[in-house]
Amino acid sequence: MDTRLTAEQDGIRRALRELLHKRCGSPELRAAVDTPAGHDPLLWSALAEQLGLPGLALPERYGGVGCSVTELALACEETGRVLAPSPLLATAVLAAPLILALGTEAQRAELLPRLAAGTLTAALAVPGPALATALALTGGNGEFSAGGGRAGGVQARRVAGAWLLYGQVDQVLDGHSAGLLVVAAHTGGFARSRTCLFLVAGDAEGVVRDRRTALDATRPQGRVQLRDVRAELLGEEDTDALPALAGLGDGLAVVLACEAVGAADRVLERTVEYVGQREQFGRPVGSFQAVKHRLADVYVGVQAARSAAYYAAWATTHASGDAGGTGGPVGGLALAQALEALRRAAAEGVQLHGGIGFTWEHDAHLYFKRAAGDELLFGPVHRLRDRAAETAGLFMGAEVAV
Repeated sequence: MDTRLTAEQDGIRRALRELLHKRCGSPELRAAVDTPAGHDPLLWSALAEQLGLPGLALPERYGGVGCSVTELALACEETGRVLAPSPLLATAVLAAPLILALGTEAQRAELLPRLAAGTLTAALAVPGPALATALALTGGNGEFSAGGGRAGGVQARRVAGAWLLYGQVDQVLDGHSAGLLVVAAHTGGFARSRTCLFLVAGDAEGVVRDRRTALDATRPQGRVQLRDVRAELLGEEDTDALPALAGLGDGLAVVLACEAVGAADRVLERTVEYVGQREQFGRPVGSFQAVKHRLADVYVGVQAARSAAYYAAWATTHASGDAGGTGGPVGGLALAQALEALRRAAAEGVQLHGGIGFTWEHDAHLYFKRAAGDELLFGPVHRLRDRAAETAGLFMGAEVAV
C-alpha cells in the first residue's frame, strides 16, 4: 500500500479546501442550516460545477469524473472539517451507488448524469434507526425488512401493472428536500416477503414531506409520508436489493470515517490555537503540562483514525481490483475509530475552550453533535466493532474464559 497521495488526489483536496474556506465559514454554515432545505444551494452548485463533487465516484459514461471511493472519501474529509451542509452524503454516497449497482441501463442513463451534475439531489428512504442494519454496518441485513405490516414501514403493491407505495419513513437524510427518493419497501406478503427499492419523484402526488428536528443540524433529516404513490422499481423484477445495500455500507463507512477525521482534525486545530492565546495565572493555558498531555492524546487518536480511514479507503477500492470491491470489516472498524476520535476531540474542545465552549455562538458544540448524531444513525461504536469481529470470524469456535 502506497500511503502517498497522487497529484490528482492532492489537487482535489487543495481545491476543495480553498473553495470551502471562501464559501463555508461559520456564519455561512449557520445561515445554511436555518434555511428550509438545511443547506446552501449556491455552495452545492459551486461544488458541482467547479469541482464535479457529486459525480466524483461515478463513471465517465454517466457524466461522472471516474474516480474511486478513495477520492470521494478524501473530498469528504475536507467537507467534514467545516461540517459543510450539503446533499453530498445522501446523493453521492447513498443514492447514486445504488442506482449504479441495481438500475437498468435506461434508469442509469436518465438519472446518473443529472446526479453527477448536481441538478438532481437524491435521498435513500430507510428509517433512520434501521439504516445501520439495512447497510449491514452493525449486523447482517438478512432479516432487514422495510415494512412491518401493521407495525409500519413502507408497503409496495401492484395495481393494474403499476407499483403503489404506502407508509412512512422517518429520519431520512435530506428526505425533505431531495428531488428523487430511493425508497426501500416491503412487498410479496408473508409467503414471498422481500425488500425492494423504488424510485419516487420528490414532488410526486401523494408524497408529503417535512423537515424534522435533528440533533445534528448540519445533517438535515426529513419525514417522508407516502399515500398510494406511484413508483418505479429500481432494477429488474428479480433484483435482490439486500446485497447491494450491504455492499453500499462498506463505501459509506469509509466516507464517514474520513469525514469524521476531518472534523476531529479541525476541532483539534481550533483548540490548540485557543489554548495558546488564553491566559491563566499570567501564562497561556496551553503551556500547562496537563493540557499538553490531553491534547497530545487527542492528536494521537486523530492520526491513528486517519491511518485507519485511509487504509480502509484503499482496501475498499482495491479488494476486488476495482472501485466496486469490498474491504471486509475494515470500513466499520475505521468508522468506529474515527467517531471515537471525533467525540474525544470535540469533548476536549468544549472543555478547554472554557466558558465560551459551552455557548451556542461557538462552533464547538456543532462538532460534538456531529459525533453523537453519526453514532445514532450509523453506530454505535461498540456495535460497529462487534460486526467487524463477527465478519472477520474472531472468537468463532473459541471458548470464552469466565
